[in-house]
Amino acid sequence: MRPPTIRDVADRAGVSKSLVSLVLRGSDQVRPEKREAVLRAVRELGYRPNAAARSLSEQRTRTVGVLLNDLRNPWFVDMLDGLNSLLHDNGLHMLLADARLNRRAGQDPTGPLLDLRVDGLVVVGTLPDPAALEAVAARMPVVVAGAREPVPEGVDVVAGDDERGARLVAEHLIGLGHRRIAHIAGYGAVGELRRRSFEATMREQGLADEAVVEPSDMTEEGGYRATVRLLNRPERPTAVFAVNDIAAIGALSAAEELGLRVPRDLSVVGYDNTSIARLRHVWLTTVDNTSHEVGRRAARCLLDRFTGSGGASRVQLATPALEIRGSTAPPLTG
Repeated sequence: MRPPTIRDVADRAGVSKSLVSLVLRGSDQVRPEKREAVLRAVRELGYRPNAAARSLSEQRTRTVGVLLNDLRNPWFVDMLDGLNSLLHDNGLHMLLADARLNRRAGQDPTGPLLDLRVDGLVVVGTLPDPAALEAVAARMPVVVAGAREPVPEGVDVVAGDDERGARLVAEHLIGLGHRRIAHIAGYGAVGELRRRSFEATMREQGLADEAVVEPSDMTEEGGYRATVRLLNRPERPTAVFAVNDIAAIGALSAAEELGLRVPRDLSVVGYDNTSIARLRHVWLTTVDNTSHEVGRRAARCLLDRFTGSGGASRVQLATPALEIRGSTAPPLTG
């Protein structure tokens, strides 16, 4: 059987096709009894609007492209939930693309989404070349979420306050009595902000000489390798602050492999408060980077751009909070 058409709905409801179109678009210019007749016919027939045809008539696809730097990062899950909830409430749908995979294939990371003619773009995480967004921003609204690199004019940025979050971690560990504190650092502007804030806080507390920074690639393996190097130092740290929760999981693995108990022998702190950190057998002290709120704010910025009320480029920083769980405790020795 052929799928029902808008003509079938109009015939069933006893109205014109144009009135059915008004109802489906949510117009308030339709009398309540006519609206109910159309909606009843839609339900009875199981009618679904032709999205392609509607896109042609409206010159919009009602889709938002979401370009992720790496789908493997669990921080993106809560952020996408916040983003999608507001987009969905406004009749928009997300299309996801993994920038890492596109780069491996030698493709322009934004290419597949542009080919699908999305109405706007949300870039999540750090991209290798933010300047590449300039051409895209000239064609459609663009918002960057969770990254702090410089962006082209007209592009909004929504992220957590990384400097404040790193300071919360350093102050927490110092308050517990730790002095030899190491930071497993990351890359990009976010990694730089967290590292600089950690070092500044240690310096303000007179502990600059006790602060150690070990670079990593922000993966579990990178966190593991960095922690092994740190724990093999002549004076090993009593606490480790990892740039994200994934690297912190690597730090926990390294400590266990070397026979150290967390938090008795080594305190470990992550960043992002992902679902991994909340697992009972992990129970990681970490910074809640308000990822859900970052997603909702990014969606709001995009919606404002659609209506022309976005104005000049904006940088919005959500306020982080420290979630103290079971991976930190006072050191056995000072």
